[in-house]
Amino acid sequence: MFLAKVVGTVVATQKDPKLAGLKLLLVQNLTLDLELTKSFVVAADAVGAGTGEVVVCATGSSARLTEVTHNLPVDAVIMAIVDSLEVGGRITYNKMNDEKPVAAGPVS
Repeated sequence: MFLAKVVGTVVATQKDPKLAGLKLLLVQNLTLDLELTKSFVVAADAVGAGTGEVVVCATGSSARLTEVTHNLPVDAVIMAIVDSLEVGGRITYNKMNDEKPVAAGPVS
């Protein structure tokens, strides 16, 4: 599993029939400091995520274990929308604030 930010949508009118009705989103990996990395994937959305949200994704065979993606030809799935993130005893992200707080120093 990894943290990512939804940065876009993928529209494909021609696709495998098993993917009909499945929303595909472009997600970009995040560091623990919630900085965007250069890595991204197209992920099937199992939870109704939207652009700009911080999400938890799974890849590989685990991506085919949600109710929405069971036995579908997907390799990445968004399986949770993050409400808050705590690292080292400190809240580093809160969806209600929709921003990450200013770092008070390195996280140990």
